[in-house]
Amino acid sequence: QVDLVESGGGLVQPGGSLRLTCVAPGRFRTYAKAWFRQVPGKDREFVAAISWSGDRTPYPDSVKGRFFIFRDYHNNTVDLQMNSLKPEDTGVYYCAAGTVVATESSSYSHWGQGTQVTVVS
Repeated sequence: QVDLVESGGGLVQPGGSLRLTCVAPGRFRTYAKAWFRQVPGKDREFVAAISWSGDRTPYPDSVKGRFFIFRDYHNNTVDLQMNSLKPEDTGVYYCAAGTVVATESSSYSHWGQGTQVTVVS
């Protein structure tokens, strides 16, 4: 079941930036949110998460210092600012909502359809 809507993906050169946005229904306002990415043949990879209060924002080492997750409580959106993009950041990026902050995709019960990010020279 698709509950969330992602936007902002596209084609970018290495070193460039993109900002992804996830719009969630109001009933998910107090949920933790996260971003995952996936390439064909591989499992979904954790990219970033943010707690309801915003006090917890875990990142994997692969994106730490380059990617930043934000919440807009008024509009019920969650953005992922991606800087210094690398070819290995290419993939379909998914937004997810769950009751707790976690790095495992199985912890999130609601997902979007995904948005493609391609980093290529």
